[in-house]
Amino acid sequence: MKLKKLAALILALAMVLSLAACGGSSSSSSTTTTGDSSTATASSDGSYSVTELTVNIWDNNQLAGLQQIADEWTETSGVSVNINVVDWDNYWTLLEAGASGGDMPDVFWMHSNTSQMYMENDLLLNLDDYIAADDAIDLDNYYEGIVALYNSDGVQYAVPKDHDTIALLYNKAIFDEYGIDYPTDDWSWDDVYEAAAAITEAGAADGVYGFAMNTSNNQDGWYNLVQGYGGEVITEDHSDTTIDSDEAKAGMEMMRQILTVSVDQTTVAETGTDSLFMSGKVAMITQGSWMVYSFYTAENSADYYWVEIPYCDANGNGECDDGERVSSYNGLGWAAAYSVADPQAAYDLISWFCAYEQQVEQAELGVTMAGYIGADEAFSEAFGDMDVSAFLKVEEDGTLYFRPYTRNTTVWEDALQQTGCFLDAWLDPSDPDLMSQACDNAATIIRNAIAEE
Repeated sequence: MKLKKLAALILALAMVLSLAACGGSSSSSSTTTTGDSSTATASSDGSYSVTELTVNIWDNNQLAGLQQIADEWTETSGVSVNINVVDWDNYWTLLEAGASGGDMPDVFWMHSNTSQMYMENDLLLNLDDYIAADDAIDLDNYYEGIVALYNSDGVQYAVPKDHDTIALLYNKAIFDEYGIDYPTDDWSWDDVYEAAAAITEAGAADGVYGFAMNTSNNQDGWYNLVQGYGGEVITEDHSDTTIDSDEAKAGMEMMRQILTVSVDQTTVAETGTDSLFMSGKVAMITQGSWMVYSFYTAENSADYYWVEIPYCDANGNGECDDGERVSSYNGLGWAAAYSVADPQAAYDLISWFCAYEQQVEQAELGVTMAGYIGADEAFSEAFGDMDVSAFLKVEEDGTLYFRPYTRNTTVWEDALQQTGCFLDAWLDPSDPDLMSQACDNAATIIRNAIAEE
């Protein structure tokens, strides 16, 4: 690897650490990778040169289910799988160190924030020939946006592991306490605002708020309002933004109004929306399907209910029209290190995780929703009495859009959260002009960042 490329990678990865995180059958070929290409050669006995593969992930909630699936592969392959859970920040620190020193885990997750940097710097195994020789994997069966995310210059570097959607979570006990009607799948963001305002006023003496949003968690928050009102954080071709348009500003104005009756951002930054919700201090939050397990196992989970993400009543007709209910979706990819000792073993484990049967099992175990289209119906029944069907219904009742990204997403994403952009409006949501100006500033930041990519 060229030193200049490595230095650029390390610098870019350092930016990732300032962000909060926002998820078959063996083929019969082995591959030797040189440069940017790979050549498959037949392997008749299916034997491997390693007896163990090391896997890194960052979500402890998924460990048990994934280890169970991996152990089933071990029974057929004879290769043990050791899955390590590393917290989000340290995950990228260790992966960066491995990229610099050559000691990366064999198989690991890729994320939209960082995938371009790893793919472009020849740090991931080229999977093209493995996929071509594998009857279990047809990329047409996976969510298109996730497949495209992990493809660079026509080369596939990861196979979709999962996909996610966003829903509204509410605490029934708080709504009962203050006599407010429960949220439904038919709620608009205006309904959220009105209910949040009523609960915040009624609960003032108790320190209870109607809503909380961690504005740095854009995927499960304000991105959806920008898109729902007709704007685009990043255009579909990843070359521009319309965040300064009237439509996007209307979405952010709705977001501003909700923030005026929500927990202040200083408190959110100190405590976190999930903790505030589970402590009974917040009636509603939006959250992604990857977090269901945390709420399912929480002390007061019997009071927690999910409904579809609210819609943006852009035309004010009081009905959810096409394109007004939107949910961002993202997906992790299973990737292998470029320098992995046994590329075939690493790929065969990836193939196992991503094949239809194991994707169904992943959903049944409540690990995450599947990356394989149509394989996650069982996810809605994986959590006992907690109904999480809202995450699946939005795919029929709404519009999914892929989480906005460009070649160096972290550059502009981080800048949007700073003083001089949205941070000012987050901290003082009382001023509509401040939010409008923040949208203009955000557009300049994004366009400048894209120009430098």
